[in-house]
Amino acid sequence: MTVNAPVPDYELQDTIELTTSEQVRAISDPLRTTILGLLHERAATVTELAGAVKRPKSTVAHHVGVLAEAGLLRVVRTRRVRAIEERYYGRAARMFYIGLGRGAGDGKGPRDLNDFEVAAKESVAAYKDGQLRSLIRRARIPEERAAEFWKRVAQVVGEFDQLPRAGDTAYGFTVGLYPMPDYPVLPPGDDTVE
Repeated sequence: MTVNAPVPDYELQDTIELTTSEQVRAISDPLRTTILGLLHERAATVTELAGAVKRPKSTVAHHVGVLAEAGLLRVVRTRRVRAIEERYYGRAARMFYIGLGRGAGDGKGPRDLNDFEVAAKESVAAYKDGQLRSLIRRARIPEERAAEFWKRVAQVVGEFDQLPRAGDTAYGFTVGLYPMPDYPVLPPGDDTVE
């Protein structure tokens, strides 16, 4: 792959809001999220995806179908191989986010859709090998500042998504911003200094 080639190798939207429980359920399956992750690099056929995840082609075809039905994948190109037309699938968007209060939160979706839980499971081996890089910070800030900061974080995530793919190791990148109502807060300080 050319180092400066755009990632992935097809056109897609930047973001899509998930507004139905079917869409949320579609991304809640670990194999389907792996398929979506692989398609960040380039479009791929069901055969290529099955080889990458070491699962039967029929299983991968089923999961690709679920993602396509939910509008998260689409055919981005085809090619004729002998008498068969091969379909290359790509993501519909770089990033999917759950739209709160518009159908996705109807109680029918998975209750445990938590990127931190997934990241914690994925990072165990890296932690044991001394390869885990992580930071945690806490700050008491107004909601407007939190929203402003999150927009900047989303830009970094977008930059990570578009990095040219190379090397033999895949890296996970997890970020989050969450309220902590029970975290202790100091009372206002005395501004006078003696």
